[in-house]
Amino acid sequence: MLLSALYASFFFTVALLVTTAYFLMGGLPLLTLKHDTPLDARFVRGFFNVYYRAAFWASLGAFVSYALWGRYPFALGVAVNACVVSLLRKHLLQAMQQLGAKIEASSDGAIQHFRRVHTAALCVNLVQLVALVWGLLWLSRQLR
Repeated sequence: MLLSALYASFFFTVALLVTTAYFLMGGLPLLTLKHDTPLDARFVRGFFNVYYRAAFWASLGAFVSYALWGRYPFALGVAVNACVVSLLRKHLLQAMQQLGAKIEASSDGAIQHFRRVHTAALCVNLVQLVALVWGLLWLSRQLR
C-alpha cells in the first residue's frame, strides 16, 4: 500500500505541477487580448474554468495519496490548494461572467476591471506554483 501511495503521490504531484505551470504560461498571452468583445471574456473565463477543475482534481488525488503515504503536512498543503482553487473558481469565474456582460453592454471601466481580475488570477496561480515547488523541496529534504 505504501508503494502504491508513493507512486500515486508522484503522479498527482506531477499532474498538479504541469497543470499549474501550463495554465500560468497559457494565461499570460491571453492578457494581450483586447477583451473588448464578449467572446474574449468568455474564452478567458472558460480557460480558467478548465484550470480550476483540473487543479481541484489533481489536488484531491494528491491529498488522498499523500495521506495514504503518511506525509500529512503535504497532504494538508494540497488540501488547502484544493479549497483555494474551489473558492477561486466560484468567485473569480462569477466576476468574469459579470464583467463579460458589462463589456457586452459597453460599460465604462469593465475592460480594465476584467484585466485586473485576469491578472489577479494569474498572480494567484503563480503563488500556487511557488508553494507547490517549495513544498516539494521541503518534502525532498524530509526524505533524505
